[in-house]
Amino acid sequence: MFNGSLENAETKDQAETWYVAGFIENQQYDAERTKQILGQQPNEPVMYDALFSILPYFEKAYELDQQPNEKGKVKPKYTKDIKSILSANHIGLFNGGAYYFDQKDYKKAYEFFNQYLDITELPMFEGTQTATKDSTFMTVQFYAAVAATQIGDSKIAISALERAKDTPYRQYDVYQYLCYEYEQAKDTVNLEKTLMEGSQVFPDSTYYLNSLINLYVATNRNDQALESLNTAIAKAANDTELENLYSVMGYVYERGLEDYANAEKYYKMALEKNPESTEANSNLGRVYYNQAVNKQGEANMINDSQKYQEELNKAKDLFKQALPYYEKAHKGNPSEMQYMIALRGIYYNLNMGPELEAIEAEMNK
Repeated sequence: MFNGSLENAETKDQAETWYVAGFIENQQYDAERTKQILGQQPNEPVMYDALFSILPYFEKAYELDQQPNEKGKVKPKYTKDIKSILSANHIGLFNGGAYYFDQKDYKKAYEFFNQYLDITELPMFEGTQTATKDSTFMTVQFYAAVAATQIGDSKIAISALERAKDTPYRQYDVYQYLCYEYEQAKDTVNLEKTLMEGSQVFPDSTYYLNSLINLYVATNRNDQALESLNTAIAKAANDTELENLYSVMGYVYERGLEDYANAEKYYKMALEKNPESTEANSNLGRVYYNQAVNKQGEANMINDSQKYQEELNKAKDLFKQALPYYEKAHKGNPSEMQYMIALRGIYYNLNMGPELEAIEAEMNK
């Protein structure tokens, strides 16, 4: 019934109309909150829905309350009460957000946390305690961002995370969430920007620098990948990190630049850190194997029998170099088909009949 006053031509432009609408919602909120204070069970959805409804009415009431009267003077009638009620209820929005977060209604949780933040930013509270961006504000800002990531809308999530990323409360987590959202949105420009910021804000973390390396490798930006890899290698804290970084360095040289000499060099460095590494052994074996196949292809294009045999021998030497590494990789992971396929090719080209039969038998199991 009262809603008609909000649309009535005679009353819709009066501050009192909107103030009363907000005041009614506040009374409903206070009635349920009083039960809570007295140790009784409030109707939480009713309580929090009423609380959430207050701000839109009061914002309109405040706007109209600041209008000059017929004499051109501004004489606010409701502003003091509006500010008092909103300030008193401010923490209730945090509680409402927490309630809906626990209920896994992340959209409502985000809306409540967001309204808390909006009130902090209102011009009417400038210079007051309500506008203070204290530890509670930072906590709300963080959980608003977390709730936003659960809604399923990258645009909302990114906006909330960007707002929270410069606040010194769980900043590391915010940057990780933000990287994930940009990755989901396939926004590689902002993903790269955020990873670079993260690596600067958290120089002791390997996550951002390593993720940046992965991005450069995935987008074939080999020079930037190598530069970041060198930075990461200089910061590496242990042999495990070094092994992984050397392997990636070898991969960039092998696949990105087709520089087999440097690929071999870095794969060997990775093996020095962990001689039993199945991946490092297979990487080095692959470098020799692929060169052998290429050399074999070149030999097949030669008509001169002597030169053909010379090139074919070079191919066989490369197959021989690949052999021990693939055998070790196969031993480390006997079920990996690509290792068996490579070994079959090596045994065939080196005329290793019994070994060829054995590996084919394994492949047919």
